[in-house]
Amino acid sequence: MSSITESVDVDVDVHTAYNQWTQFESFPQFMGGVESIEQVDETHLHWNTNIGGVHREFDAEITEQHPDERVAWKSTDGTTHAGVVTFHRLGDNQTRVTTQLDWEPEGIAEKAGAALGIDHRQVEGDLKRFKAYIESHGTETGAWRGEVQPPS
Repeated sequence: MSSITESVDVDVDVHTAYNQWTQFESFPQFMGGVESIEQVDETHLHWNTNIGGVHREFDAEITEQHPDERVAWKSTDGTTHAGVVTFHRLGDNQTRVTTQLDWEPEGIAEKAGAALGIDHRQVEGDLKRFKAYIESHGTETGAWRGEVQPPS
């Protein structure tokens, strides 16, 4: 299992950063290797990725979501991964976005990439692109403010 934790400070308020993150279908605009995400319903996503020449198609479920605080998910088929993104207010117009991701590299290419830290650099780059994306827009492109309670 590979574990990654990366953070970025964005120059927007926590509400704006969180709202943009809930627009999953916009992820290809700032996440490298994400070809598309379809939001099937409030808690289910279908992902198509191509990272380092490895194509994956899988489903994920949002397992916990609290506005302006956190979004957690886990895969339900295909690749094995789970994670959480948290949002921390640093000031009126500054938010720390922290991503924690656990995933199971498959095959020799993914295992080698994880051993070399390529997965960490990918997540770090994605967060930097998110920062540039949200700061250049200045406002979110949409929002979903619903709550998802963790399973009992």
